[in-house]
Amino acid sequence: MPFVAEILIPLALDAPYSYVVPGTLDLSVGDVVQVPLGPREIVGVVWGLAETAGGSNLRPVTGRLPYAPLSEPLRSLVDWIARYTLAPKGSALAMVLRLPDEAAAAETARVAVRLTDKQPTRPTAARAKVLTAAADRALRGKSALAKEAGVSLSVVDGLIDDGVLEAVAVEPEPVAPPPDPDFPRTPLSPAQAEAVTELVEPFPWLHPEAEAADNRPILLEGVTGSGKTEVYFEAVAACIRTGRQALILMPEIALTAQFLDRFAQRFGVRPAAWHSGVGGKRRERLRAAVAAGEALVVVGARSALFLPFARLGLIVVDEEHEAAYKQEDGVHYHARDMAVVRGRLEGCPVVLASATPSIETRVNAARGRYRHVLLPERFGGRRLPDIAAIDMRKDQPERGRFLSPPLVNAVKHTLERGEQALLFLNRRGYAPLTLCRACGHRYQCKNCSTWLVEHRFRRALVCHQCGYTERRPDACTECGTFDNLTACGPGVERIAEEAAGLFPDRRIVVLSSDFPGGADRLRQELEAVAAGECDLVIGTQLVAKGHNFPSLTLVGVLDADIGLTSGDPRAAERTFQLLQQVTGRAGRGDKPGRALVQTYQPEHPVIASLLSGDAERFYQEEIQAREAAGLPPFGRLAALIVSAAEREVAEAHGQALARAADPPEGVMVLGPAEAPLALVRGRYRFRLLVKTERNVDMQAYLRAWIARGPKVRGNVKVAIDVDPQSFL
Repeated sequence: MPFVAEILIPLALDAPYSYVVPGTLDLSVGDVVQVPLGPREIVGVVWGLAETAGGSNLRPVTGRLPYAPLSEPLRSLVDWIARYTLAPKGSALAMVLRLPDEAAAAETARVAVRLTDKQPTRPTAARAKVLTAAADRALRGKSALAKEAGVSLSVVDGLIDDGVLEAVAVEPEPVAPPPDPDFPRTPLSPAQAEAVTELVEPFPWLHPEAEAADNRPILLEGVTGSGKTEVYFEAVAACIRTGRQALILMPEIALTAQFLDRFAQRFGVRPAAWHSGVGGKRRERLRAAVAAGEALVVVGARSALFLPFARLGLIVVDEEHEAAYKQEDGVHYHARDMAVVRGRLEGCPVVLASATPSIETRVNAARGRYRHVLLPERFGGRRLPDIAAIDMRKDQPERGRFLSPPLVNAVKHTLERGEQALLFLNRRGYAPLTLCRACGHRYQCKNCSTWLVEHRFRRALVCHQCGYTERRPDACTECGTFDNLTACGPGVERIAEEAAGLFPDRRIVVLSSDFPGGADRLRQELEAVAAGECDLVIGTQLVAKGHNFPSLTLVGVLDADIGLTSGDPRAAERTFQLLQQVTGRAGRGDKPGRALVQTYQPEHPVIASLLSGDAERFYQEEIQAREAAGLPPFGRLAALIVSAAEREVAEAHGQALARAADPPEGVMVLGPAEAPLALVRGRYRFRLLVKTERNVDMQAYLRAWIARGPKVRGNVKVAIDVDPQSFL
């Protein structure tokens, strides 16, 4: 009797298509197959199989592809994400089924060079250095040889062309060398050892008997510098010893390089890294190694959550509070929450690590849904930094400057002692606004309702929403006058300019995600800071988390109030987390640290909690406020963002949606209202906000509402964001 296969296709489709299975093809649920769709062939996954009687006019499955089948837990995760986020099931599958792109599948061949017996036809001093470095005839990479000899790469290339060096193709380096869980390491402190026992002992795969296991997610909370990473490394080691795989999620690629080095210090090798910077054939090889169970530890960005692990035994979400874990386009999912879901489906523990946990995670721990492991003190008995406020109403900077006199003096004395200082401002570029003093013209993005940010190093005005860039003009484009363009407000580039004038003989490094050179340059800069090769660091939130700078003893926060003026219900939480993290960079070495916070609101509850060092005070007050307002985690939110190329069309569709809302008891619908960022990438945006009580089936209500609402026509789009993190 022939079989019919239900094939889910990774397109924006919510249901699988039916195909007949040829008698020569033996298929199982989860197999990756090729099927015809219209005039083309497309990849899909077998989502179900059923016997059928008699003939059928269904098209046949073309064939099975040589890729690892999707496991039952991974298929269940796709179903769960689609159901929770209201995304088409095929869109959720597309995040999992990332097969190699044939156009980008080539992996750069590794080539090494070694010395031959031929002498150079044109001896030079630079070439002599290369010959000396390569005298042992060992294989070396070209760049490594040039660096060792202290010459440019062109000198090595010239010797290859001359036949003095020969190029030899070498095997690609393994994508996932096995980590050694018993590699020699620095001994843990008593507090860390106790935390490891509390963390690892209840893991289910250590207890075959079900009654002894505890598979609840675990909040690993510890003050900055307490050694949380070393604690969850021991959980990873326990996982490896049992032959299982571990996944460590990180919020940003920028944090990965330093982390990989720390991992190598503990396990002897670097783990497999998965992020957007890994491409081509290497990405394909890594995915195959994960599916075969050969890659025992993977460190990656949120997309690593969807890799086809063969024996997943542990998931760690580092800096679990970070908003970067939320996917803001396509399928709107939160990687931290989906990690908890995958852990439950796989039957493996999930560790959520943070010095400043999210309110949601804190409440889950308080209610017993999560286990709570605490590290209340810094490693080695080091003190937390002393934090003091600089009231900008009393200690104002000089006109045209942004560093207050007390902060300037503190930086001066810190540098004189041979220590490092950090100036933190969470604003990229030189200035957030450029205007003309003569006519008042403000430079705005042509595609978005945002001001263009001046980047003086690049002589450009840039939109941080869509990337639109134009050259900074010499004369006002509105009135034509010269020398009247004024930069309003500071960015890190402007602070660097001011600091260079105040400390001309000091080495200053600016760290921002949009500086030229990409991830490689950023890694080099971070290594230089950690090695003490600079005096003053000026950075955005990029430097606020995950970094260890032993010589850094002073942190100056330039605008602590920057995040407290928005209408975001999470504004207080995010500001506290960011300030707590950045001030925690101070005093992580042998010398004590301190932080100075420039603020116009020292009495604000967030600033007061930070200054007092009483994080519990902030959490208690914020949790009480959330509960009183019925906001997450005590209520639920969803946002509907209506966008169109014409403002009137977007507004009309939003109003029609509102008229069809018909909210039942326990549901409140607000809007439509023009979004704070009303125009993004040429599309006008209106928002509706749904607020429900915790026990309401929000997804069922949203599906019913969309079904009875107006049909989407023309260029109108409606995006649904369950549990929104951004309110712009």
